[in-house]
Amino acid sequence: MSNGQWYPREWPALIRALAAGELTPATPKRAATVLLLRDGMEGPSVHMLRRRASMAFAGGAYAYPGGGVDPRDEHLVRWAGPSLETWAERLGVTGTAEAQAIVCAAVRETYEEAGVLLAGETADSVVGDTTGDDWEKDREALVARELSFADFLDRRGLVLRSDLLGAWARWITPEFEPRRYDTWFFVAALPAGQRTRNASTEADRTVWIRPAEAAAGYDRGELTMMPPTISTLRALTRFGSAADALAAAAGQDLTPVLAQARLEGDELILSWPGHDEFTKHIPTGGGGSEGAAPGPEPAAPGAGPAPDAPAAGPEGAR
Repeated sequence: MSNGQWYPREWPALIRALAAGELTPATPKRAATVLLLRDGMEGPSVHMLRRRASMAFAGGAYAYPGGGVDPRDEHLVRWAGPSLETWAERLGVTGTAEAQAIVCAAVRETYEEAGVLLAGETADSVVGDTTGDDWEKDREALVARELSFADFLDRRGLVLRSDLLGAWARWITPEFEPRRYDTWFFVAALPAGQRTRNASTEADRTVWIRPAEAAAGYDRGELTMMPPTISTLRALTRFGSAADALAAAAGQDLTPVLAQARLEGDELILSWPGHDEFTKHIPTGGGGSEGAAPGPEPAAPGAGPAPDAPAAGPEGAR
């Protein structure tokens, strides 16, 4: 492989099965993931986790905190920021309950996997410390689905700060994948006083890394990533601060990106519309080396685990 694109060895066979009408696409599950940013002397860094190699989906790949929508994310929550109607229009969904569930999942998953909470006691405040034992007990209850996010916020008298999020992109897992997600990507800045940590059982490593540095590691084949991850990283490289990225979120195109597979001559061609760098040409005569999964990857260059550090395209999806 010339880069770190995540590409499972079973994909060619699945693509052929789909083309032959032998595979019925699974219905994608709604999911959300957050590109958490913090400013540094050389510009913003993004918080990333490396999925454990044992994970059934994208094991070993670098991703962002995130996961699937919990049905209880539709329960009424204390809300601050743009209205649910505004969010529904922005996210391209039909109902306010669905919009709330997606935004709620983004905030909940960021807290579950990184220990960062985008909520405050009022519409213009945000909690400053979530590291105590009582916070950890609630976080573990959320992960175990013993506690809904709405009840968590009510118990602590907090409002969800939807204004701290900016919708950035939307990717849908290819139709030939057995595990599919319709994933919304958001950007957010690390709140003052809060610290990330590896709170996810799905990650063996977390880092803060500049988007350009992470993209360079991918280009060298040192960091494995799914197409949505590297695509969003490249988009972030042009911003000089987290605030600049958040301000630009309103102009981001949220048209869903869905891979397409077609047969041309003796090749299967896999492509993501608008993202030519991910195109794959797969010989139809057999699995071939094109379908080979990436081997073990070295550590991120210049990005050892941050002392305060904690998955799409389905980032971190479970």
